[in-house]
Amino acid sequence: MATDVRQGDISTSRSRRLSKHALLIVFGVVMLYPLLWMVSSSIKPNEIIFRDPSIWPTELDLGNYVRGWSALSHPFHYYLWNSAVIAIFAVIGNLLSCSLAAYAFARMKFRGRNFFFAAMLATLMLPIHVLIVPQYVLFSQLDWINTNLPLIVPKFLAHDAFFIFLMVQFIRGLPRELDEAARLDGCGHIRIYWRIIMPLSVPALATSALFTFIWTWNDFFSQLIFLTDPDLWTMPVALRSFMDGQGETAWGQLFAMSIVGLVPIFGFFLAGQRYLTQGLSTTGFK
Repeated sequence: MATDVRQGDISTSRSRRLSKHALLIVFGVVMLYPLLWMVSSSIKPNEIIFRDPSIWPTELDLGNYVRGWSALSHPFHYYLWNSAVIAIFAVIGNLLSCSLAAYAFARMKFRGRNFFFAAMLATLMLPIHVLIVPQYVLFSQLDWINTNLPLIVPKFLAHDAFFIFLMVQFIRGLPRELDEAARLDGCGHIRIYWRIIMPLSVPALATSALFTFIWTWNDFFSQLIFLTDPDLWTMPVALRSFMDGQGETAWGQLFAMSIVGLVPIFGFFLAGQRYLTQGLSTTGFK
């Protein structure tokens, strides 16, 4: 009798697990459908993309990738390179400046620390549309419009409060005994930051690098405002050129180049996925 009960519990548990996995698969397919549809549309002839909304193409046109690559004034790798330069410098800037600011908030005691930390968190509630006008006026006076400087320099000035907060949460979780032992060996704040805190903060740094790269790579609004010269266009701004408000939009080429633009994001995400999970799980975002 007891054996039958145990077997019944095992079968019920298996049924529940199968049901959960089936439900997750369904939700996964629903979430992936837009991406699958875009992949499918990138290999369809332009005239049937919206006439045939299924993800199984009845006609193939692989030439969308060839034509889209050379459709603009420069080959598409030119715009990918412009995006890569800005994204790489943004990652370096955020890691250096935000980690320094986070160390100061987490480990140093100074007058007004709590006030400045609260003020920094308050900036998270300001949308970019509120800040873009004064930023444009400032950068215009500095003669930085149509250069990469408005998109890079703020990253070296601890501009992103979210990453400061994330690193502060991580650093606060590190034992202070490590700092005290380092001070007994004659280390100051700089050496403690560089030799102890930074090596132990790799998960938080990797998480910040991943989000910075993705957000910068996908940024359209700021890059559209500050980069009006076609020679400086990044990948998101270049994609907009495939859309013609008065004529026929090259949807197939647009979707094809969008898929190409997603490849670096997937690669960066897969490379840092392990650190992303570890970083988020140890900074209070559980």
